[in-house]
Parts: sequence; C-alpha cells; structure tokens
Amino acid sequence: MDEPKKEDSIGEITHYFPNVSAAVVKLFAPLKVGDRIKIAGGGNEFEQEVTSMQIDRNSIEEAKKGDEVGLQVSEKVREGYKVYAV
Repeated sequence: MDEPKKEDSIGEITHYFPNVSAAVVKLFAPLKVGDRIKIAGGGNEFEQEVTSMQIDRNSIEEAKKGDEVGLQVSEKVREGYKVYAV
C-alpha cells in the first residue's frame, strides 16, 4: 500500500467538542499515537503531536484508514478542516 504523500490529507475533522478540546477525525490513512500532524482550515494552521486517540471512548494506540477517532487538539478547529501527516 502506498504511503500518503506529505501534502495529501490523511483525514478530515467531522466534529469538534470545545468543552474538552477534542475533535473527531475521519481518517483517509492510518494514524498512531506519537505521529505529528498538521491541521489546516479557515485560514488557520497548526501542528501538534498525537498524544492520545479514542474510538467509542476507548483509548487506542493506532487507527486505520476509514476509522473515525477522537483526538485532543491544541487549538479550536471546525468541521471540514483537513489533517495532514508532518
């Protein structure tokens, strides 16, 4: 399987929970705890490390293409923002 190119989106924000600074990301490529990601949209852009991920409130270490995962995010995001591997 081809690895995604750096400029290819690996996911998209589908929901944001401001009270816990967490986002739901629909993945187009695998992602694991420890990976660095960039989130971009609406004129905003920031990078962060994936420090924790959850599916259905269960902590996981890695997720596969097609999964929808919850991630802690360091800044406010909106639906439709793109997620990139760094």
